[in-house]
Amino acid sequence: QVQLVESGGGLVEVGGSLRLSCTASGSVDDINVMGWYRQAPGKQREEVAIISSGGNVNYTDSVKGRFFIYRDNAKNTVHLQMNRLKSEDTSVYYCNLRVIRRAGVYWGKGTQVTVSA
Repeated sequence: QVQLVESGGGLVEVGGSLRLSCTASGSVDDINVMGWYRQAPGKQREEVAIISSGGNVNYTDSVKGRFFIYRDNAKNTVHLQMNRLKSEDTSVYYCNLRVIRRAGVYWGKGTQVTVSA
């Protein structure tokens, strides 16, 4: 079994910064992809940023140049540094882990990020 524990959400003003962190525990294979998704009220969940265990990253267009994802493989931890936050970044952010070799997909419980004008 795999557990994902997120931290770092909160309330911030437009233009501010926050850092989200997520630690995976349990049967976490070495070959995996970790990332962050978000879901605003009335909208579908969308991928924000992902990073593979090999270091390949991908960002959704709306956060490129503002958000940065990085990970510590030894600690099974992924971070999302969010800078120059906008009101449209307000969402619940979910940590995600995909274990490639057994096709497992796991989600955290989510952490609220609210950006106020």
